[in-house]
Amino acid sequence: MKRVLLWSLAGIVSVLITLLVLFPISYLVPIIEAQTQGRITLGDAQGTLWNGSAFIGSAPSRDEAITPLLPGRFNWHISPLILFGSVNADLSNAESLSQSIHISGNWHEITISNAALNLPAERLSSLGAPLNTLQPSGQMRLSWQGLRVALLAGAVQLGGVMNLSLQNIASRLSPIKPLGAYNLEFIWHGARADVSLTSPQGPLLLAGKGDFSNGRLHFSGTAQAAAGHENELANLLNLLGQRGVVDGKEVILLNAN
Repeated sequence: MKRVLLWSLAGIVSVLITLLVLFPISYLVPIIEAQTQGRITLGDAQGTLWNGSAFIGSAPSRDEAITPLLPGRFNWHISPLILFGSVNADLSNAESLSQSIHISGNWHEITISNAALNLPAERLSSLGAPLNTLQPSGQMRLSWQGLRVALLAGAVQLGGVMNLSLQNIASRLSPIKPLGAYNLEFIWHGARADVSLTSPQGPLLLAGKGDFSNGRLHFSGTAQAAAGHENELANLLNLLGQRGVVDGKEVILLNAN
């Protein structure tokens, strides 16, 4: 009787391991859509939880096709040792990522290797006003260095530096194309980040500082036209904020709370 029970238990364990190893990634798609409230889904998901590929898109409404949010397909490899607390994974996408990403660590803290992610600026319109009115276009590149993600007392803590570079930015509301180039830097300290905005070049000059904490951005800055472009950018500047004076110069005040 004991031998029968042992063989039965071994058979059950063998079946469970087989199901786990071959777990189709497509089974997770409804879970991802539910957790993101329909904002994100995996399109054309192939392979398993451990080795697979898919493109990232926005979950479609009925009878609508999935809209890709990022170029190309993401390919991943996850070591099954994650089930025992050891995280070792690789993520690649030749069209979106500057290089493959390696993720290592444990259940409590992971380190993400340095890389950059290319983003279409047109997606900024989905963030609401005033971006949905401005309808920006151009190239965005999100890079990071020394990025660490930790789970402490149920809260996500970040460490490292992230930089969002925006190049050849234009707007349908402005005859000047491009408007310029901009850098938005985040220096993470746990649950908050110091934020700074600078304009390396462009007729539309933006600058400011603030912080991001508790899911909210607190920001104060200015927008102004470079010399000779005041009239061309007047309408666009009026949409960005209220007029004010800083250091004796009339500018547009940018504030977010």
